[in-house]
Amino acid sequence: MSRSGYTEDFGYDEPGRCNLYRGSVARALRGKRGQAMLQELSEALDSMPKKRLADRSFQRSDGDVCTLGCLLRSRGVDTSELDAAVGHDEGDVSQEAAESLNIARCMAAEVMFENDDPFGYRVIEETPEERWIRMRAWVESQIQEGT
Repeated sequence: MSRSGYTEDFGYDEPGRCNLYRGSVARALRGKRGQAMLQELSEALDSMPKKRLADRSFQRSDGDVCTLGCLLRSRGVDTSELDAAVGHDEGDVSQEAAESLNIARCMAAEVMFENDDPFGYRVIEETPEERWIRMRAWVESQIQEGT
């Protein structure tokens, strides 16, 4: 299982289950709280002194953060408890991140998945700088005009 809580056996073979979940993600991203968070995240990413993003960790010992870690750090939130949960109780990590950011759990899970596993379950190497560029573009693509 990934840090996002997504698994290969999500239940894609069950009629409608995937469609319902993807609909929830889309509504969370388009909603008022989601759009506000994406705007703030865009600004937080742009203000990073080093345009690098970590994967599978909110904040590493070298100071690199993931996409949500960037936003949490800009808000002054300590991510050590979230990082301690990674690898132990991954299903709750996206819920805890969502609560810290006041967004829907599915939105936190989606951002975490995009940050960590953008190519699905295929392993493709990516530098922290490439991850920042990709995630900055993804965040921008989710922001709707006029918000």
